[in-house]
Amino acid sequence: MGELLCASATAQQPAYPTKPIRLIVAYPAGGSADLIGRAVNEVLAKRLGQPVIVDNRGGGSGIIGAEIAARAPADGYTLLVATVSMLAVNVSIYRSLPYHPERDFAPVSMLGSTPYLLAVHPTVPVRSVAQLLAHAKANPGKLNFGSSGVGSGGHLATELFKHMAGIDIVHVPYKGVSAATTDVLGGQIGMLLGGISVLKTHADGGRLRGLAVSTIKRTSIAPDIPTIDEAGVKGYQSKSWNALVAPRQTPPAIIQRINSELVAVLKSPQLAEQLKGLGIEPEPGTPAELARYTREEIVRFREVIQTIGLKPF
Repeated sequence: MGELLCASATAQQPAYPTKPIRLIVAYPAGGSADLIGRAVNEVLAKRLGQPVIVDNRGGGSGIIGAEIAARAPADGYTLLVATVSMLAVNVSIYRSLPYHPERDFAPVSMLGSTPYLLAVHPTVPVRSVAQLLAHAKANPGKLNFGSSGVGSGGHLATELFKHMAGIDIVHVPYKGVSAATTDVLGGQIGMLLGGISVLKTHADGGRLRGLAVSTIKRTSIAPDIPTIDEAGVKGYQSKSWNALVAPRQTPPAIIQRINSELVAVLKSPQLAEQLKGLGIEPEPGTPAELARYTREEIVRFREVIQTIGLKPF
């Protein structure tokens, strides 16, 4: 009798999806979150049989878009392209958030990650991470580095590098990564740990020197460039990443459906090559894997923030 009731209840549930799906990107068009969202949405729409509409809601380090997604109906028709800042960093650098990364979202899958490239202006007299460390230790406080702002991914990644390498280099915050990139190209700052797609182009052109990538293993995007770990700072790793999440109470069956289709999309050779062209490594996975990784990243960034003495805003 119980099996009949269960089967009846299942049969009465409408098929998913039956209408367009809103994909919130909490950043303006053109950024990494937007690029990966738009790269995925058309292919995912074909597999789901309904339009997947990108909705850019930029502002507040992703907080505005994240809040909109957290408060949306948990019916599978609102999804969020989440970033490392939204899920792992903001909870430690803001005194109050209108959402909680674990309590308010249901993980669907990791989307992809972007390695950072450690690059220096050619006037900095180094050609390897080992030489950079020696130079910084011989000239404490004289080398500076840029970032897109206090608490940004690039800032925290570089502070972690400083801490693990035991060097003293000075942070110069900018209002965006474009401004920081302009100044490292002009030699106003000496070093930048930033997105590989942009910095590698300048390194290939001789305007910068690319010393190492920030992932623990070499990236297929630039397999000839060593990692910071193998170059001498053992155990160092940091990267920018994006994931797909839904409002917390979204039914598990819907989460699983989206995950299975998304994983198939991210494993397709055509999309994988498209993402790598944007400097993004596809990283499909399970909801449980994303939940575990998010918890680990929250702890890791909290420790970095405490180590550098960054006070919550």
